[in-house]
Amino acid sequence: MSAMEKLGLFSGVPQHENFPYLKDFLPTGKLSPSATPFVFPEGKTVALPDTYLYNGETRSVESFFEETDTAALLVIKDGSIRYEQYALTGGRDVQWISFSVAKSFVSALVGIAVDDRFISSVNDPISDYITVNPSSAYDGVSIKDVLQMSSGACWNEAYDDPDSDISHLGSIMGGSGSFDAFIAGMARENEPGTLCRYNSGNAQALGALLVRATNRSITDYMQEKLFEPLGMASNGYWLLDSFGMEMAFAGLNLTAHDFAKLGELYRNNGAWQGKQIVSEDWVKSSVTAEQAHLLPGEPIIADRRFPMGYGYQWWIPDGDRGEFCAIGVYNQFVYVDPSRGVVIVKLSSNRSYGTTMTEETNREIETIAFLRAIAAQFD
Repeated sequence: MSAMEKLGLFSGVPQHENFPYLKDFLPTGKLSPSATPFVFPEGKTVALPDTYLYNGETRSVESFFEETDTAALLVIKDGSIRYEQYALTGGRDVQWISFSVAKSFVSALVGIAVDDRFISSVNDPISDYITVNPSSAYDGVSIKDVLQMSSGACWNEAYDDPDSDISHLGSIMGGSGSFDAFIAGMARENEPGTLCRYNSGNAQALGALLVRATNRSITDYMQEKLFEPLGMASNGYWLLDSFGMEMAFAGLNLTAHDFAKLGELYRNNGAWQGKQIVSEDWVKSSVTAEQAHLLPGEPIIADRRFPMGYGYQWWIPDGDRGEFCAIGVYNQFVYVDPSRGVVIVKLSSNRSYGTTMTEETNREIETIAFLRAIAAQFD
């Protein structure tokens, strides 16, 4: 049994004792603190609202915090910390597993690689850069379609099914094969660019793209292009397969403060402390549902439509405020509301997550309602 299987993921078992420590018993690539670490200034502390509204029902903020096994809640307004709370095994210096929040970091790195001309265009076939089997899922498919979860690959992201594709992909962390070989052999299901099917294999393919295009590991490229310029203040860790390839779809371990820096970078259209880190055009495309099949209610996770839109590995909540967020299983969130100048990080270990594929256990749309209520404090 692999180390990941021993955790009992998606079985209802509490996970807060595991999520800060995956980096300690799995292979990792280490990211070192920036030579010029940035510390968010402390602003005037605000109180959380007592309640939030979800599906027409008034619910308790404190109860939701506890029920979703929240380990960290960090609220930043116009670049200053306005609220911070830790529980369970969380803490200001604790590196927590990102799960799919990692996808948004990988997307940023792809954008930087385009700026650096390692990647000519997102319209290039990803198979011009990575090795795939002929006529397999990614053969001839544009990088843009992969970014938008519209690759056409056959995929099942059901966390409650031990025989799903995502379960097989995750099992690679137990030494059963390599991420690159898995991606190379995936099958196609439908025409690329026509259907948004959430697929962690797409993010892993983007990780392979980064490695092949830059001729560097993701860890190494991220150290230079994000960790240094954003002033990451603590060590970070990428989980690796047995061949040294990063678990690009889920394996980043950072503190809440360092997760928040990606949200703040995107809130400011790719600029950080007066320097453009990733192009403004890339950020805009990343957080825009550009086509009909990417609009809220169109993306599919497992066999269900999801009521958010999709960009370049970023989720876009329904509404007109321009919000966007990086989301990982077990309720990891980097939520951004540029209209209010707000970035919120929620790191969690919701023990019910993935026991079904329904909102009742996974509570992602409810989390948006919870985060919106916090952001609305600043109106």
